[in-house]
Amino acid sequence: MRGARQVGKTYLVETFGKRCFRSLLSVNLEKQEDIHPLFDRMDAKIMAQELGLYFNQPVLPGQTLLFLDEIQACPKAIACLRYFHEEMPDLHVVAAGSLLDFNLREFKHSVPVGRIEYLHLQPLSFQEFLMALGEGAVADRLAAYHVGADLGDAVSAKLRDLLRLYYFVGGMPAAVAAYAQRHDLLEAQRILASLGTTLEDDFAKYGTRAQQRNMRQVLRHIPRHIGRKVRYVNINREARSVELKTAVELLELSRLVTRVRHSSANGIPLAAEASESHFKPLLLDIGLCNNLCGLSLTAAAELLTVQEGGLAEQFVGQELRALGPAFEEHPLFYWHREEKNANAEVDYLWAHEARIVPVEVRAGKSGSLKSLQVFLAEKGRDFAVRLNMDKPSAGSFSMAVGGKGGARKLSYTLLSLPLYLAGQMARLIKEHFES
Repeated sequence: MRGARQVGKTYLVETFGKRCFRSLLSVNLEKQEDIHPLFDRMDAKIMAQELGLYFNQPVLPGQTLLFLDEIQACPKAIACLRYFHEEMPDLHVVAAGSLLDFNLREFKHSVPVGRIEYLHLQPLSFQEFLMALGEGAVADRLAAYHVGADLGDAVSAKLRDLLRLYYFVGGMPAAVAAYAQRHDLLEAQRILASLGTTLEDDFAKYGTRAQQRNMRQVLRHIPRHIGRKVRYVNINREARSVELKTAVELLELSRLVTRVRHSSANGIPLAAEASESHFKPLLLDIGLCNNLCGLSLTAAAELLTVQEGGLAEQFVGQELRALGPAFEEHPLFYWHREEKNANAEVDYLWAHEARIVPVEVRAGKSGSLKSLQVFLAEKGRDFAVRLNMDKPSAGSFSMAVGGKGGARKLSYTLLSLPLYLAGQMARLIKEHFES
């Protein structure tokens, strides 16, 4: 189980273990360093026996869930997963860690390829947020929505209000739980502030003091510049670009930051033409994003006025990361063209089978589609998605679009969805092409 700190890995695994197994043995390898030598044995049956003796709890294949939490604190235990798989295939073992990417990058042991499966955990999506707040009927309505159906003005208004609430609370489980219990935004903000401080305190585990300082500067810069391409000089004019680049990479390894990379988008896979140097950053969670911006209840309206475009991109990126099966990671891409008097940018690119779908994000109901149309014309595509705050719709359009080599005729279909349906986008795209 891989994910950033405080996204609920331990809670999920332990709840699963208690509900679905006769017994759960939960071992925190960060707190219980005295048992690390046990994993020197590289013999699954002996390790299981000694763990059972140490914790006075038998480890029984088929009955016990063995949970190795914070496994990054004991790299040898990662290698031992291979032996549990090979020598005790009936024993269910789950491992979790917040800093696994750091350990796997410098892993000195043989990684048990083919013997373990990864699950990636994100903060709560908007639909999960609705369910946590007891709005299951509204969440089900989103999951059942089909293009052409009418959500109704009352339901749409309620969803817009709940989306605005999600902007403030976010999807970190502790903040969501606090709001669900008390309906107090101030309490949710207090928890988010505490989470932000805790995550920054964790930087001591990542590198040198200089690297920690750079990471803090980058982390404070990103929430105010969501949706904008990173230019290191804007973060700190006195720091070298290579140092700030390292800070971004460390934050990405910690899963606090996601880089939305530019792709030339000439074909599938998008990653084949992705750039490592041209990217836009997203934060782990929109609630943390607002909190790091210095959000207060009195400044909320002003913040949304200034930051609403960036927050809409953060929200959509967060929803897109949560789409698809949990056993796969979901990298994000965008497209830009930088030419004199002819700049164009598409916020996100989505791959549906062999198709590349450009996705435009707007915070309000209106906005130009010029960049979207330029992309469609240049790449020979005929389908696009727009996410904004208007009612859902689908339509076909024809026009002349200027571009390289002069004007050309463009005919395309636009699927327009309200932002609160971003989590349903992949399903609705699939329905469009199958209808």
